[in-house]
Amino acid sequence: MDAQPLDWQNLGFNYIKTDLRYLSHWRDGAWDDGTLTEDNQLHISEGSTALHYGQQCFEGLKAYRAQDGSISLFRPDQNAARMQRSCARLLMPAVPTDKFIEACRQVVLANERFVPPYGTGGALYLRPYVIGVGDNIGVRSASEFIFGVFCIPVGAYFKGGLTPTNFMVSSYDRAAPNGTGAAKVGGNYAASLLANHEAKARHFADCIYLDPATHTKIEEVGAANFFAITRDGRRFVTPKSPSILESITKYSLLDIARDRLGLDVEEGDVYIDQLDQYSEAGACGTAAVITPIGGIQHGDHYHVFYSETDVGPVTRALYDELIGIQFGDRPAPDGWLVKVK
Repeated sequence: MDAQPLDWQNLGFNYIKTDLRYLSHWRDGAWDDGTLTEDNQLHISEGSTALHYGQQCFEGLKAYRAQDGSISLFRPDQNAARMQRSCARLLMPAVPTDKFIEACRQVVLANERFVPPYGTGGALYLRPYVIGVGDNIGVRSASEFIFGVFCIPVGAYFKGGLTPTNFMVSSYDRAAPNGTGAAKVGGNYAASLLANHEAKARHFADCIYLDPATHTKIEEVGAANFFAITRDGRRFVTPKSPSILESITKYSLLDIARDRLGLDVEEGDVYIDQLDQYSEAGACGTAAVITPIGGIQHGDHYHVFYSETDVGPVTRALYDELIGIQFGDRPAPDGWLVKVK
């Protein structure tokens, strides 16, 4: 495995083949011990349920290098728990938390040279997944499954710094009521591709999805969760719905807002026609941590929050605190960082 020079300052969010990835197979009612492999190609049956019936789920998390050279995973137990919920929703065997974290740890150690140096703003992104495989044709759960984890180095999401971005409300639904919206499954993302394409064609970063039952309340922002700060600067508000994928970043921000910034926090309804109640807004997720929202187009109305060019003070404080925790520059709550090296 020859070393390859990487331009750490200009990494994007693109696939890069790293040295090793982890694979484990579920057969006869149990997961095997798993192994690391150089092969980045999956060899599966043409009848695999993942291909025909969408029986698959995935996760996304990062490993960060601190100033002292140590490397830590950010809240992997929460990703493991969310994957277990996704597996249960799609009738797939759960990956135990210990196995999930150990697989991630092995992948990070095996690809340590791809972990961006401290100070570049980059991290090692891990993509765990579970797919149904085997010789199948009927609409039923697979008899075999693969659990895999691969990684890629990714750069700082904001090349020009933390910058507000504009979004439009979509007429499409991301997920159905009582559907799979709360599970991290590929079908939800496939359903979003057309809406994302149409938003970008209108020069917006992505679209905002409203609740599928009434189309009156904000649920998600593209593939991220939504949050807002009330006009008095005292309350952090984020939507709550059974159709929303619960973001680990969002719940981390809820804790930070309450415990470190002294804000009141609320999960509840955020009505699209009541945006004037909020002075700041953002989208949050693993890739960008926080994307500040400058404005939202809803029909003929365009609402601007704090600014289309400047980041609001509460949003910046939330971002700085979470990034500081992830890179080891600020104290982490108990259990948030799992040291790999």
